[in-house]
Amino acid sequence: MSQTRVWVPPYDVGLGALLIHRRGPGDPTYRLLDGVHWRGIRTPEGPATLAVRARGARGGEVEATAWGEGAMWALDSLPGLLGGEDDAAGFEPEDDLLRAAVRHVGVPRIGRTGLVLEALVPAILEQKVTGQEAFAGYRRLVTTYGEPAPGPAAAGIGLRLQPSAAVIRQVPSWSWLRMHVDPARSRALVTAVRVAESLERTLGLPGEEVERRLTSLPGIGEWTAAEVRQRAHGDPDAVSFGDYHVAKDMGWAVTGEPWDDDQLRAFLAPYRPHRGRVVRLLYRARGGRPRRGPRMAPRTHLP
Repeated sequence: MSQTRVWVPPYDVGLGALLIHRRGPGDPTYRLLDGVHWRGIRTPEGPATLAVRARGARGGEVEATAWGEGAMWALDSLPGLLGGEDDAAGFEPEDDLLRAAVRHVGVPRIGRTGLVLEALVPAILEQKVTGQEAFAGYRRLVTTYGEPAPGPAAAGIGLRLQPSAAVIRQVPSWSWLRMHVDPARSRALVTAVRVAESLERTLGLPGEEVERRLTSLPGIGEWTAAEVRQRAHGDPDAVSFGDYHVAKDMGWAVTGEPWDDDQLRAFLAPYRPHRGRVVRLLYRARGGRPRRGPRMAPRTHLP
């Protein structure tokens, strides 16, 4: 049986912001069909399927329908998912480019899932590999070891749940290789899921403390911690330093030339605790830099 909630946000909501939680176009835990965002999620109260759509003459209302044991948790979390718990107080850009961007697209709202493991698993799989390889590894993990999301509608579109921490702990080493996940990433992932409960308790802590706890685990660095802080915690100050694209894209948006991480850190320093909000704002207003040349090829040395 499904449950439904209608939420009227006090600001303009763009459901496209939810796509930050989709791990590639073939993500089995996420479907975008006819304007409806479908998510298979593993909540603290059990599995859930969540379908979110805009409704009303101007799309000013958000309707969410959920199935499964975690349905009420998913519906209660809807405002937070869409940035309703974000606090942009104090974000007053003095840079002319940023002020123009705010006038053009508004101040980005940072949403949060409240699900640390959901964000951490794919982030570890995305470490130091091409997007194609990362998304393929995550897809194989979910299709092999995940389970169908609850509800008849989810079954009809093949929606699945990310495997639980207990299941990931039992994945044999040879299976990681068959999924094209190298030993460094699989070790980091298995180590992290062993302390999954304590990682979930980082919700509500200051961003620096969240980063400290995450990076205390072997194989988790600043980039991975930032990816989790952005999605699970809704941290407006989290920036994915070390990313192949972010610093280059931000430099192009501001100066027309790619930057490195040091240049990006210097530019963002005056905007604490909203550095991640600045990055979202520039992506929304300016987009990424033009891509030229062939894409990086995925590695072929794994079985």
